[in-house]
Amino acid sequence: MKSDRSPQTTSSTLQRPEILAPAGNWECAKAAVENGADAIYFGLDRFNARMRAQNFTEADLPELMAFLHLRGVKGYVTVNTLIFPQEIPEVEQYLRSIIAAGVDAAIVQDVGLCRLIRHLSPDFPIHASTQMTITSTAGVEFAKSLGCQLVVLARECSLKEINKIQQQIAQKETSLPLEVFVHGALCVAYSGQCLTSEALGGRSANRGECAQACRMPYELIADGEVVNLGDRKYLLSPQDLAGLEVLPDLVKSGVTSLKIEGRLKTPEYVANVTRVYRAALDRVMERLEKDAGKVTKNSEASQERYNLEMAFSRGIYTGWFKGINNQELVHARFGKKRGVYLGEVTRINNEQVAIRLEAPVKPGDGIVFDSGHPEGKEEGGRVYAVTSKGRETLLSFGRSDLNFRRVHVGDRVWKTSDPELDKQLRQSFAGENPQFQRPIHLEIYGEIDRLLTAIARDEQGHVVQVDSTIPLVEAHTKPLTTERLQEQFGRLGNTPFCLGRITNHLSGAVMIPVSELNRMRREIVAQLEELRSQPQRWELRSEVSFHDLLPSLSPSSPSSSSLIVLVRNLKQLQAALQAGIQTLYCEFEDPRFYREVVQMVRQGQTTANQTIWVAPPRITKPGEKWILQQVRDCNADGYLVRNYDQLEFFAQDRCIGDFSLNVANALTANYFQQRYGLERLTASYDLNISQLEHLLTSCPPQWFEVTIHQHMPMFHMEHCVFCAFLSTGTDYTNCGRPCEKQEVKLKDRVGSEHLLKADVGCRNTVFNGTAQTGAEYVQRLIALELRQFRIEFVNESPEQVSKTIHCYQQLLQGEITGSQLWRELKLQNQLGVTRGPMGVSSVR
Repeated sequence: MKSDRSPQTTSSTLQRPEILAPAGNWECAKAAVENGADAIYFGLDRFNARMRAQNFTEADLPELMAFLHLRGVKGYVTVNTLIFPQEIPEVEQYLRSIIAAGVDAAIVQDVGLCRLIRHLSPDFPIHASTQMTITSTAGVEFAKSLGCQLVVLARECSLKEINKIQQQIAQKETSLPLEVFVHGALCVAYSGQCLTSEALGGRSANRGECAQACRMPYELIADGEVVNLGDRKYLLSPQDLAGLEVLPDLVKSGVTSLKIEGRLKTPEYVANVTRVYRAALDRVMERLEKDAGKVTKNSEASQERYNLEMAFSRGIYTGWFKGINNQELVHARFGKKRGVYLGEVTRINNEQVAIRLEAPVKPGDGIVFDSGHPEGKEEGGRVYAVTSKGRETLLSFGRSDLNFRRVHVGDRVWKTSDPELDKQLRQSFAGENPQFQRPIHLEIYGEIDRLLTAIARDEQGHVVQVDSTIPLVEAHTKPLTTERLQEQFGRLGNTPFCLGRITNHLSGAVMIPVSELNRMRREIVAQLEELRSQPQRWELRSEVSFHDLLPSLSPSSPSSSSLIVLVRNLKQLQAALQAGIQTLYCEFEDPRFYREVVQMVRQGQTTANQTIWVAPPRITKPGEKWILQQVRDCNADGYLVRNYDQLEFFAQDRCIGDFSLNVANALTANYFQQRYGLERLTASYDLNISQLEHLLTSCPPQWFEVTIHQHMPMFHMEHCVFCAFLSTGTDYTNCGRPCEKQEVKLKDRVGSEHLLKADVGCRNTVFNGTAQTGAEYVQRLIALELRQFRIEFVNESPEQVSKTIHCYQQLLQGEITGSQLWRELKLQNQLGVTRGPMGVSSVR
């Protein structure tokens, strides 16, 4: 397979984005390279967001990078998890190995890790992971301030929003290259903001241990009644992303990299999807060039869609690229791989199944019968024979291969396996010889009695010059024409190269033996291979270490412990006021009520120096500054900031950093403290008690507050469950706002009912139905001089709020123990209070 690409930039305005493919192991890396990936991303055995992948080791890096670079492919290593305090020394050595191995970049989530990389190496490239939840210009500027060279935008960004970000960063002269996910599984929650696996099982998605709770079935409960949704049970499982049809728009938007998801997938998946997007992108670039920005209809679309659905499909869709359509994103009928839809069973007769085909099927293909219960064992098998009979197609199966009693008229039929396609895909990366070749461009110079000179350039900018060992002579019969040069220099089989442009600068009719041309060609290949195989040489400072970035520990002045209370409605606020709480936080769905909140607190002060802080929504996208202005208009004492826009917008106000900033270590905490002057930081919810203790001993403890009682905010999503399943609307403009009229819960497989709330941006949060407490660890935290303890409420009654506050006040005053509090609240709350992830073992 030859690349038909011309050079990287095909016009003054259109840049060709790179295709970035996933590689969970060596076979996947080879599959990506041989099918046209420009770069791959991969994890090592620690600190990466796909710990279930086979992954590579540090020892693999030199060989892997040499292989990739020889083939003209870049390699990015994922270090895209939060880093816990006690891991900092280890991660420094890990980073030194990565940088020294000549990896092309690291994909990073943790703010402190970005600081450490830039401290160790002034020039090693950092890519801001989608786990950093960057949705706006402010996020890009934040990444740039950390020393990042590229930003992976949140998957929730639409094309319109991507274009807006590009426009704004160009105007502000803070441009960074942008990368977007173009294909693969879609997380329902914003990456970096999903705490579901942490809340339910102590497995952190921010540590690469996602348990995929979004792919499970849920029941919808509205105002206490189960809503009959028929066969729609997978309410949080989006279809897979396929950006193929918006590829021209992505190119026009100026994104630098198109990322394919799938480090847990097979080599066949990697080969299949990479090949489809390679061919499609080359075609788009060619057509955009020829038609001055217009793209004609794609005749290859049906075959490409078939290939993508066979690779892995829960249904494929353009995700959020075209904007929000809550009726399309989640079909909710299954949460697992299906494949290509063949049709419905019309009848069953004589051990044959009749269907009206909507896609091709052949003997040997594997199929499954979908009776609407994907959670159970489904009937399926390999097709033995295919017979057309009128408008129907009869499928036969091997003897005893199928239990026909479990197949029903009306069952949906899916093709899940195509052995012929799999064989083709395996062959695409089998063997040792390169199958995908990248162009080299030649310039040829010479004249009679002088040496023939060939200058060769590859796409990476490597240049070699090879001269003949004998001079050119006058040609009487067969002079060196451009065609003859192409023929001889184009014989590049079994090399990583194919011949691109050849520019003939020869003077006069000259000739040279074919054997000399062949020798020159082999020498060009050898020299280019040698240049390509050299590892990247990044500057790596041996005299520095993470210690240089640690904050100095100043003694704190003695103070008593303080209870902070976050409420989510006016009645809860009233109860907290009556309890004499000095520091109050409010997070309301509608920020217009904050004026009333501030007025209520200031008029009804129940204790000295009482302050009211309000929270903007977790996510801010382009065009949503009006929400932040609405929040600020209430003139609260301060603001609970959740994202990069808010750090910028509220820069002149009193601010406390919330848990969504993912502060998990001293390097991150120090950055937010020093750069933004935050009064306090909320410790990451991913930390258990051991890790929290390490954090508090590596920083001034007065920097922090710790949430010790809450309904964990598990999923935070652009997907609106209210709109999708309680209306026929597509978004807030036509949904009728069921979120304002009904109390909604999601009931999981074990019977727990989790609360669902919408914010002013129509983003949904699923809160754990069971409150979690860290009460048993409070005395240990007090001993470490932590003084600020937060408790949060969601839908508790004023009586429950009062009771809970009283228990925690007793706890902080030493009147009851954590165990007593836990038992007390467990008796009080219908759903009980769990001990929460703070107590989970520190071995992760």
